[in-house]
Amino acid sequence: MANDNNLIDFYKETATQLNLKEEQVKNVLQLVAEAATIPFIARYRKDKTGALDEVQIANIIDTAKSSLEFHNRKASIIKSITDQGKMTDALLEKIESAEHLNALEDIYLPYKPKRKTKAQNAKEQGLEPLAQSIFEQSDLEIEALAQKYFNEVITSVDQALQGARDIIAEWVNEDFNSRNSIRNLFEKEAQITAKLIADKEQEAQKYKDYFDFKEPISKIPSHRFLALLRGFMEGYLRVEIAAEEDNALALLEKQYILSNNDAAHQVKRAIKDAYRRLMQPSMEAEFRSLLKTKADEEAIQVFAENLKQLLLASPLGSKNILAIDPGYRTGCKVVCLDATGALKTTDLIYIHENNHRLIEAENIIKNLVAKYTIEAFAIGDGTAGRETEQFVKKLQLNIPIFLVNEDGASVYSASETARQEFPDYDITVRGSVSIGRRLMDPLAELVKIDPKSIGVGQYQHDVNPIRLKEKLDQTVESCVNKVGVNLNTASKHLLSYISGIGPSLAENIIQYRNEHGHFSNRNELLQVPRLGQKAFEQCAGFLRIPQSNNSLDKSAVHPEAYSIVENIAKSMQLNTEQLIGNEKMIS
Repeated sequence: MANDNNLIDFYKETATQLNLKEEQVKNVLQLVAEAATIPFIARYRKDKTGALDEVQIANIIDTAKSSLEFHNRKASIIKSITDQGKMTDALLEKIESAEHLNALEDIYLPYKPKRKTKAQNAKEQGLEPLAQSIFEQSDLEIEALAQKYFNEVITSVDQALQGARDIIAEWVNEDFNSRNSIRNLFEKEAQITAKLIADKEQEAQKYKDYFDFKEPISKIPSHRFLALLRGFMEGYLRVEIAAEEDNALALLEKQYILSNNDAAHQVKRAIKDAYRRLMQPSMEAEFRSLLKTKADEEAIQVFAENLKQLLLASPLGSKNILAIDPGYRTGCKVVCLDATGALKTTDLIYIHENNHRLIEAENIIKNLVAKYTIEAFAIGDGTAGRETEQFVKKLQLNIPIFLVNEDGASVYSASETARQEFPDYDITVRGSVSIGRRLMDPLAELVKIDPKSIGVGQYQHDVNPIRLKEKLDQTVESCVNKVGVNLNTASKHLLSYISGIGPSLAENIIQYRNEHGHFSNRNELLQVPRLGQKAFEQCAGFLRIPQSNNSLDKSAVHPEAYSIVENIAKSMQLNTEQLIGNEKMIS
């Protein structure tokens, strides 16, 4: 990961790229260097950022990191070429003036350490002067000239000319201008094509739309590219990205062909080899990577938006819940939760079998509803979910019934978190509890699950896993800090997403709470081991401590938040406590 302490060095170019004021960007990067989190900066440092939102702040950080990585790559390339003793003032100026990574890599290509190539083998046989003579395209007796380079390995004219062409092909491939012209051609004209691999038709039916497919890379939507890539990775499709070969060869010949003689003929053959063997595969890999990156970012953005909607779904609140994880053969696992989400009892019912078991299931549900004063049903929406919903409706208990998204429940139930919460219960019980708690408070429950397992996107297993986790974790952090959490009831996992806290401090807060009881005001956080003033400054405004009456304990409110509301109250000629109403409103 980029070193955040260096990001501020790139505030000017970041501001230019994002069309923002330099001072805004500089202040954001300075706050990041001071370990401020995105939610904290967006909410409490509006005066320094010009009221930038979380998305803009995240873009600033990402752009600055990209600039830092580009700068580091330049430094690495300069060192490599210098260590080889091949650096010149002109080359250094060319590297320093490169504006994007592709240009930088093109400049470096001739100097890049590589496995032994055909051209290197030819050079070792002393054929480079022959290649140079042919490349100049003077009127030569080609065969006679080639015979001068015979040795123990090179024993024929064809061998000598082949070696010379290999060297010329590498020169063409590594030339900055030729690569740039072919890259421009790909950008304008290249198409992605897919063909069914022979004898795979039956297994590949889900990719039937791509058995004979072609589309310009400039127009292909991200979801279609990811589908093609998946078909390729699974071994059903042959996928290629290419421009028209004739157009590519015409561009290169215009650049290199100087005459119409035997030497020029050899250069033409070398150009065709350079394109087919070296340039086209290289450009295909480059554009495949670009398309993949673009598709990843778009898919990840969709995942993040879907996750945000799921996390911020309206909670049912503190109710006694009867949760059911539906099933056919293995039965439906039933749990009862009290208004705090604590597990009270479990049972197992079979509603898809004979009448005897169906009647037994009806009696079990009715008894549990009466005994635990059930206020709502939470039913998993997976296999047998609708049938289970119909079964409960037929009981006519006049209690609300909710189908709950159960994606990721099985992941949670097998996790270390679930084992710590319910060490004496099996995974079926844990999954049912998760379904019930999701209805009560989706955010508090879903933060326990790896975001990519929640099922908020179609291609979460195809995109860059590091970038996906980074973006989804950022989304969870944003959602948690948007609504804030109750300091006296929040779980370790919920607290860990609060600005400035993290997993380690969350563990310390829970331990302190267990040893000393509920927090009465935020200032007590400073008594938590390793929670210093900097962490307190960041987290305090996102933590709630509900009061038992309508009076407001000023010490329980973050001073900066209280000050803001106090100023508003004065301007409206209201009492501060009147404007706040209760402590929760400004937490």
